[in-house]
Amino acid sequence: MPPHLAAARPVPRSAVDLDAVRAGFSRKAAEYDERLATHPVDRWARARIREVVLGRLRPGDAILEINAGTGSDAAFFADQGFRVHATDVAEGMVARIRTKIQDRGSPPSFTAELRSFTELAGVAGAPYDLVFSNFGGLNCTDRLPDVARELSRVLRPGGFAVLVVAPPVCPWEHVQIVRGHWRTATRRWVRGGAWANVEGARVHAWYHTPSAVQHAFGPRFRRRSLESVCLFAPALFLEGFPRRHASLTRLGMWMDERLASRWPFSTMGDFCVLTLQLRTRRRLDRPCHPDGDLTGGQMR
Repeated sequence: MPPHLAAARPVPRSAVDLDAVRAGFSRKAAEYDERLATHPVDRWARARIREVVLGRLRPGDAILEINAGTGSDAAFFADQGFRVHATDVAEGMVARIRTKIQDRGSPPSFTAELRSFTELAGVAGAPYDLVFSNFGGLNCTDRLPDVARELSRVLRPGGFAVLVVAPPVCPWEHVQIVRGHWRTATRRWVRGGAWANVEGARVHAWYHTPSAVQHAFGPRFRRRSLESVCLFAPALFLEGFPRRHASLTRLGMWMDERLASRWPFSTMGDFCVLTLQLRTRRRLDRPCHPDGDLTGGQMR
């Protein structure tokens, strides 16, 4: 979910309107690549998240990106030599991905598909070594156990899921209350989810704690790492802040890079990057150490 969503009032539980998601984000597609090219914090945040993904990959690995947007990240990983299949539920986004694929000569290692992350059965190219969801795509659903089930179908045992979610605590949003921006300041705290306006389409948004995501994915998935993005660096919705306050922005980036993986900083911010690993069933049958890890074997 991009940083431009303006939340309004509570919504019913389990109200996931894919038609609204398709319409709103298709209209947004034209802005995304331009924003990446011009927004310094967006570029920095993507680079940090990409480093997390690269740290879990081996040469030749296969990546499934869900809610891939315009395919900027998918194109980056394809250019690094990985096999990438990019999916999104919005036709406008998938059209942008296919343009990037054509610009690269339509290599067989870089493909795209119109598909929701709630319906991954039959997705092309499975199984994958890593599933990637960037910038809050999973905040468009409260059915995280369903997503976990779908990912476990397409992820090989021992594979990774790198999930970037918007948590309930984002100080940059909460301090907007002093400017009288009540909805922005409190939108992540709305019980049961909130309406978001995406180019005139009403989209439902839920703000998940990293622990809630991990719990929803269940015991088959082991947490490998957690860090925040844009806790001290300005949140991505602050369009003009990096230009007006370049020194403060650089300081915030510096602090994020040094503190973002430490508790409690890792649990709050504009986004959190949660890396989970799908256990093998054999490992599930083994006893656990007191720290919760499983005995025996090497795990990347």
